[in-house]
Amino acid sequence: MPVTECRVIYTTVPEGKILQAESQKSRCYKSTDEYLPRFYVVSVLHPGSESYLNDEKRNLPTESNLEIQKLDQEVQLLILDLSKEHRSRSHSNDVMLMSTVCLRAENIRKKLRRQGVKGPKPTMFFGNTGEMKRIQQELKIVQMQDANNYLSTLFPHLLLWRETYGPVFIYSTVALEILHVSDPELVKDIGHCTPSELGKPNYLKRSHKALFGGGLFTPNIDEWAYQRKIITPEFFMDKIKGMIELIGDATAPLLESWESILDNAGGSREIAVDDYLRKLSADVIARLRQLQKAVSQQDALVGLSAFWKYLPTRAIREIRKLEEKVQLLILDVIKEHNNSTDNDLLRVIIDGAQGCHLQGRDAEDFIVSNCKGMYFAGHGTTEATMIWCLMLLAAHPEWQEHARAEAAEITMVIQETLRLYPPASKMMREALTDVKIGGLDVPRGMIIQVARSMLHQDKDAWGDADKFRPDRFANGVAAACRSAHIYMPFGHGPRTCIGQNLAMVELKVVLAHLLSRFAFTPSPRYQHAPVFRLTIEPGFGMPLMVTKL
Repeated sequence: MPVTECRVIYTTVPEGKILQAESQKSRCYKSTDEYLPRFYVVSVLHPGSESYLNDEKRNLPTESNLEIQKLDQEVQLLILDLSKEHRSRSHSNDVMLMSTVCLRAENIRKKLRRQGVKGPKPTMFFGNTGEMKRIQQELKIVQMQDANNYLSTLFPHLLLWRETYGPVFIYSTVALEILHVSDPELVKDIGHCTPSELGKPNYLKRSHKALFGGGLFTPNIDEWAYQRKIITPEFFMDKIKGMIELIGDATAPLLESWESILDNAGGSREIAVDDYLRKLSADVIARLRQLQKAVSQQDALVGLSAFWKYLPTRAIREIRKLEEKVQLLILDVIKEHNNSTDNDLLRVIIDGAQGCHLQGRDAEDFIVSNCKGMYFAGHGTTEATMIWCLMLLAAHPEWQEHARAEAAEITMVIQETLRLYPPASKMMREALTDVKIGGLDVPRGMIIQVARSMLHQDKDAWGDADKFRPDRFANGVAAACRSAHIYMPFGHGPRTCIGQNLAMVELKVVLAHLLSRFAFTPSPRYQHAPVFRLTIEPGFGMPLMVTKL
């Protein structure tokens, strides 16, 4: 069969080795550049093959394809630059990570295909990231002002692939093979897995290290167990009850600020409520907010996460600069706290650092990492939920009146808000060993993705899933939907968020204070455009009309 097209991809597999991937064949040839200690992989595509047809689509001059081609060129130049640095090094271990990752990924896909798991066919260099971008552009739907179903805007590729391949499918970001699961029974089995079977993905430790450090949210097995053991008692209900007055005191400046603004405006005016809720934060949280945005912008390069953080880009420099500022701010807080006799969470973290040498950790790193995690989880996610609560109550005045009159109604409003806008829209786990989930044998290293947002808006489970109906929780979570375990705003299984009780109490107290003094209605300037920045947030802020009661 005649060769139609050849593509050159830089990698380092043994010379002459043949790679077989269904209809695509590749042979390696040694580089002619004496300073490039690598081999070329020449891909031969045949007319009519799926790879050839996909490549035809990728050659169309669309905006997304041009962007991918530009990135492809940048990465190839990067590899050539790295090869020059390699001149003085030994060639004995010169095996590039890309080839290992690609071959291992193909083995994982084969194991799952034998069990009936399907998915979109990946390309060698970009996996399915090019197709994801193409789908997002082709299927992007304008978000309606009153539409709570944002999945078609943020994650259209997941919706399309679920429709095409079923509730369980596999896709690739080159560095990661991701098993997407939205089958309720398999999700239930995932919750039964032990922490030694399923843990937090290792790639998060690298890609989100600046934001989370090595705190409670990223370690696995022994290190996770140690941190959870020392921190969990601080989130028992008897401790949280003692924080209610503190939460009320922290809310007072916000209430006074809004009352002053409204008094000067005749009792009613538009307020950007998201800005004010974020201004409640201290300098540490403000810097973490900047870090969150910077880190979330790198998620498009998740397939290259093994080395994207080493690229000398402006974004990477910004992340490192912010990381240093956050660390200095946290260390200043710790120094002040060392002179205090308060027996609080920060004291527990500081005391816990004395035993962190057992985990091979530096004491200062242990403290800073856990403070980062607590700041982000304790404030960032609660803040996002509060903002969506106010938006939904402004759009549904009848429920605003119910919540203002009955404390029990506030709880239902919060639960429904967490269903429609869970702060963390995806739950990611990594198989730390070969594990069986339902009838599926999942190989070690597989990334398992459970999209909370998809489960929370599953019409088979919830009925009118895209409607704001807090009364569905009138008899508790168990009666709210067909399968209670698919409601998971705080996670699922052994690694459920330890701060969920504190988050619920904080949301209830702050919302009760706000509703007792103010009424909220939609602003004509509000644009409903949820975006994904590690959490689900309003894309253009949250301006609301606020009236003093």
